[in-house]
Amino acid sequence: MTTTDPTRRSRLSSQALSAGVLTGILALYIALVAFGNITDFGTNQQFVRHVLAMDSTFKDHDLMWRAITSTALQDTAYVLIIAWETVAALVLIWGTYLWAARRDEAFARRVSTYGLLMLLLLFGAGFIAIGGEWFAMWQAKAWNGEDSATRVFLLSGVALIVNHLPGGRELGKEAPTT
Repeated sequence: MTTTDPTRRSRLSSQALSAGVLTGILALYIALVAFGNITDFGTNQQFVRHVLAMDSTFKDHDLMWRAITSTALQDTAYVLIIAWETVAALVLIWGTYLWAARRDEAFARRVSTYGLLMLLLLFGAGFIAIGGEWFAMWQAKAWNGEDSATRVFLLSGVALIVNHLPGGRELGKEAPTT
């Protein structure tokens, strides 16, 4: 709903509110993940090391050639993951702010989309596909993060869909007649 006064902000539609809230939830989540990985570096460092080393898999000789046992490479991968999480958090926080500011819905949608795609890439391509399949994380009992990655991947996908729903009329409001 727009007003005749261009200096006044329009009322936030329920679709825009939903997109903003979902973006905000994921911004909070990934910011907390990045913060935790930075302030408690060693916990998930061990997770990444075990997944890449494939030391808790079935140790099938046809797969073990994929293992990365160099701690320098493992730690580099972990630092890159943390950097990606941090940038994704900042982009999603920015997207959340833009939704809340209600100035330019198209720009809020675009920024949120970038952040959500970053999460989909990290959790879908990174953790589910590469970690889960290439490094056979699904075989590990203690070092298997596929369930967690799937939850974030699905929530990010839902948020992306909501971000791109066509703007409709508010519930209870009649469509304008011509």
